[in-house]
Amino acid sequence: MSFKSRLAWRTKLPRSAEHMASWLLDQESLTARLQARGSFAVHLLWQALAMPTLDEAIALGIKRDRLLWVREVALRVDDVALVFAHTVLPYRPRGPLSGWLARLGNRSLGALLFAHPGFARGAISCKRLDHRHALFQPAIEAMQLTDLPPKSLWARRSRFAFGAQSVLVTEVFSPVLGDK
Repeated sequence: MSFKSRLAWRTKLPRSAEHMASWLLDQESLTARLQARGSFAVHLLWQALAMPTLDEAIALGIKRDRLLWVREVALRVDDVALVFAHTVLPYRPRGPLSGWLARLGNRSLGALLFAHPGFARGAISCKRLDHRHALFQPAIEAMQLTDLPPKSLWARRSRFAFGAQSVLVTEVFSPVLGDK
């Protein structure tokens, strides 16, 4: 497998992901879907200025050495972490999204994105993450899968635009969600 193909996120779901299709391709609010499953909570893992991963820089059309606001959370249902969410927002241009993201804390970004009419969602793309991807190990730890870690995890990514700003949201799903 070439380096470039390892970085690629795909809009067409491969057969190997069919058991996760309902989660990976759902255009509606992931927050609302998880809330319908039980007692929902957002656990803020960290939020700070950081460098993007290479595939994030490519998706955002920015240089790899540009600082971004990065936010990572675990989305929990009935005290079980089912989704690791990694959000990046370019530091420039500044706008309302910067302030909103800074003040979210343990509240859901998804609730904001789907409640505000000014947001426009781009295409959803998917990828199987393994140990070579920068988000794999943080996802394993956030979803407490360290005792018997899977060889790979399925993730989806989409960009939400709001005026001149856009936020890139990556959601990594626990294997327990397959076929559910």
